[in-house]
Amino acid sequence: MVQQKLQGLWEKRSIEAVLLLPLSGLFCVLVWLRRYGYRKGFLSRSRVAVPVIVVGNITTGGTGKTPLVIAVVNILKQAGFKPGIISRGYGGKARSWPQQVRADADPVMVGDEPVIIARRTGCPMAVGPNRVEVVNALLAHHDCDIVVSDDGLQHYALERDVEVVVVDGMRRFGNGWCLPAGPLREPVSRLSEADLIVTNGSPVGDEYPMDYVGRQWINVHDNSRTAEMTQFVGQRVHAIAGVGNPQRFFNMLRDQGMEVIEHTYPDHYAFKLDDFDFEEKLPILMTEKDAVKCERLGLDDAWYVPIQADIQKKFHYHLLNVLEAKRGQKTA
Repeated sequence: MVQQKLQGLWEKRSIEAVLLLPLSGLFCVLVWLRRYGYRKGFLSRSRVAVPVIVVGNITTGGTGKTPLVIAVVNILKQAGFKPGIISRGYGGKARSWPQQVRADADPVMVGDEPVIIARRTGCPMAVGPNRVEVVNALLAHHDCDIVVSDDGLQHYALERDVEVVVVDGMRRFGNGWCLPAGPLREPVSRLSEADLIVTNGSPVGDEYPMDYVGRQWINVHDNSRTAEMTQFVGQRVHAIAGVGNPQRFFNMLRDQGMEVIEHTYPDHYAFKLDDFDFEEKLPILMTEKDAVKCERLGLDDAWYVPIQADIQKKFHYHLLNVLEAKRGQKTA
C-alpha cells in the first residue's frame, strides 16, 4: 500500500528520499512563509472566548494522539473545567460543516476518531475544516469554559494558549526530513515552541512518557459482551488495522502471545462486510478506531480493546500550571 511504502521510505535517508529533497526544500520554505505571515499579521488569526489547548504532532501517521486528547480532557474535567472538543473530522462525508458530534453519531459522516472521543469523554464536540468556525459553533450550543483541539497544531488561524505535542517513541522523526522526502509536517526545531511534549514510548530529555493500557476486549457488534485480555492468548487470530501505524497494534497482539494474521487497510478506511470474508474462520481483533465503523456489519466474533493513555501525574500538574500561567498572562 502507498501509505506503508511511504512510511518505509521515510525511515532512512535512501536514494529515493534524496531525490525528493528539492520538493522538501520548497515545502519547508512554504511552511516558514506561512508561519511568518501569521506572526506578522499578514494572515489573520482569531482568538475565541475561552482558552484553547491544541494536541497535535509534527509528523504524519499515527502517533497516539487520540488517547492523549482523551487523557487531557479527563485531566481538565477532574480539575473542574467544562471542556469542549474540536477536530477536523477527517474522512467524514457530511455535506455541511461544522457538525456537532454525539456519542451515537455516524462515523461515516463526522469521522471515526471524533466518535470515539465523544463516547469516551462524554463532552460536547464539534468538527469541521475551519477550526475557528468549529469552536464558535461549539460554544454557541454548549456551556464550555475551555476547548481542546484534536490535531490542528499547524492550523495557525486559531489562536492557542497551550500546545501539547505527541511524538512516536519508536519511529521518532524518521529520516528527519520534511514532506515529501520525510514524514515531517514542520522541522524538528518546532518542538522548542511547544509547552509540553508527550512520547508514545521511550522519552528523550524533558518528554513525558505515555503508555497504552487495555483492560478488556469488547465485542464489536454487541458492546455488552466482553472478554478478558487473556482470552485470545495462544490463539491464531485475524488482526485488522486501518490506522496510521498498524504495526503498533500487531506488535501489541504478538506481545500478548497471539499468532497474528495481519490485514492492513488505509487510514480511516470504510469497511465493508466483504472485507471480513476470510477462508479461515478465526476471532477478528481490531482497533477501537476501526470498530466504530464496523458496528453495523453484524460481525459476531469480532473484538476491540479500548486503549487508555497512562501518563505520569507530573504531566497533569505541568499541564494545569502552564494553563494557569497562560491565563494569567492574558488577564494581566
